[in-house]
Amino acid sequence: MAAEISLGRADATKFDSEDPIASARHEFYIPSRAEITQNEKVASPDAPSLYLCGNSLGLQPKLTRQLIDEELNVWAKNGVYGHFRHPNSRPWVTIDETVTSTMAAIVGAKKEEVAVMGTLTMNLHILMAAFYKPVKERYKIIIEHKAFPSDHYAVESQIQMHDLSVDEALVTIKPPANSKFLPTDYILSVIKEHASTTALLLLPGVQYYTGQAFEIQKITAYAKSLGIIVGWDLAHAAGNLDLRLHDWDVDFAAWCSYKYLNAGPGGIGGLFVHENQSKRPRLTGWWAHEVKSRFIMDNQMKVQPGAAGFQLSNPSVLDTIALLGSLTVFEKYTMKALRTKSVALTGYLETLLLSRFPDRPFSILTPSDPEQRGAQLSLAFESGMMDEINQVLQDNGVTCDERRPDVLRVAPTPLYNSFEDVWAFVDELRKAVDVVVARRNGRGART
Repeated sequence: MAAEISLGRADATKFDSEDPIASARHEFYIPSRAEITQNEKVASPDAPSLYLCGNSLGLQPKLTRQLIDEELNVWAKNGVYGHFRHPNSRPWVTIDETVTSTMAAIVGAKKEEVAVMGTLTMNLHILMAAFYKPVKERYKIIIEHKAFPSDHYAVESQIQMHDLSVDEALVTIKPPANSKFLPTDYILSVIKEHASTTALLLLPGVQYYTGQAFEIQKITAYAKSLGIIVGWDLAHAAGNLDLRLHDWDVDFAAWCSYKYLNAGPGGIGGLFVHENQSKRPRLTGWWAHEVKSRFIMDNQMKVQPGAAGFQLSNPSVLDTIALLGSLTVFEKYTMKALRTKSVALTGYLETLLLSRFPDRPFSILTPSDPEQRGAQLSLAFESGMMDEINQVLQDNGVTCDERRPDVLRVAPTPLYNSFEDVWAFVDELRKAVDVVVARRNGRGART
C-alpha cells in the first residue's frame, strides 16, 4: 500500500485512494473539531477532528445507536418477555450468542473457546481462580514490570488469597539495560530462571505503555514446555493483532472491548479458554449452567461445555448489543486485512515523525520492527514538554492518549483512521512542538 513512503499530503491522499478498506471509516462517527474541543470558535469547526486514541477508547460505530434503541424499544413494549420472545430474533436469554462467533474469529479461537462476559479484571480473576494453583514447589506468577495497574493489583491479590508473600511469589520482568522494551529472548531467559518455581505466566499481548507486541506463540510454547500455565491479557491486542489463540495453544486469555473493538466506555469483556483446559474446576454461577435445563432450577449444576461454563450471570444486553454494533463492521473485513493496513499506517507515522523532527524532542519507546508492535507508537518527550504539547494538540482538535509524566501514545486505527489523518497529525504535532519551544524561548512560534 505504502511501500515507497513519501512525505507530501498528496501522497497520503494517494495511499487512501488505494486502501481496500477505506470505506470502513464511513461506518463510524468521527467527531468534528468543534465537538471534540467543545469550542465552536475553533478553526474549521465542522471539519473532522484527528482522533488517534483507539487504544484508549474506540469511536462509536453508526450502527450502535440503532441497535441499542431497538433493545430499549423491546424493553419498553415487551418487558420481561424480551428474554424469550424478541421481535428482532435476539432473545436476551441467549444475547451473547449474537457476538460469540465473530469474537472467536477475531481472536483466532473456536466458538466454544470464547465467552463474552463481565469485564477484563473480573475475567482475569475468574480465570486465575481456575488456573493459578500454587503448590510448595511452584507458586510464582511472572508478569512484566510496570504492568497495567489493574493487572498488577489482580495478580497481587491472587497471591495474597493463597496466603503467599508477594515479595516471594511475584516476578516482574524488567527491561534489560539500555532497552526500552522487553526482547523476546530476554523474556525467555527470565522464564527459564524461574521455571522450576513458577505456576503461572501472565503477559500482555501488547504492552499498554510502550506499545510493544509480544511474540505470543513463541513465548507460550517455551513456557508451556517448562510446565508453566500461560495466560494473556489482550486488552490492547484484540481487534489490533491477527491472533491465533487456539493454534498457539494458549491456556487462557481475557480482553476488554472498548479499545480496538469499539464497544463503548466500560464495554463488556471476553475470555478464552483452550478446549484442552475447559474442564478445570472454576468459580461458577447460574449462567455456567447448560442452557436447556437452566430454568429447571433444581440446583443440580450441569456445566456448559467450553468457555461458556466460566460464565457467572446473564450478560448486560445493552453492553452486548453495543459490541454487536462494532462486530458487524468487523465481519466485513478480515483481521489479516486490518493488520496489513495497520502495519502500513503505523510505519507511515514512524517515517513522518523521523523525517519531520530532525531536532527530535522525543524518543520512540515502541519497537521499530512492525512484527513487534500494534497500532501504536509511544513518544517519550523531553521532561516537562508533553503536557504543554498535548494541550496545544487538544485545543486544535487532535486527540491522542497521554501517560504522565512524559509519554504521548499515538494510535492510528485501521478501521477509521486514514493516511491523511496520520499526515495531518504529524503536521499538527510539528506546529505544537514549535509553539511550546517558542513559548519556552520567550518568542513567537516559527512559521
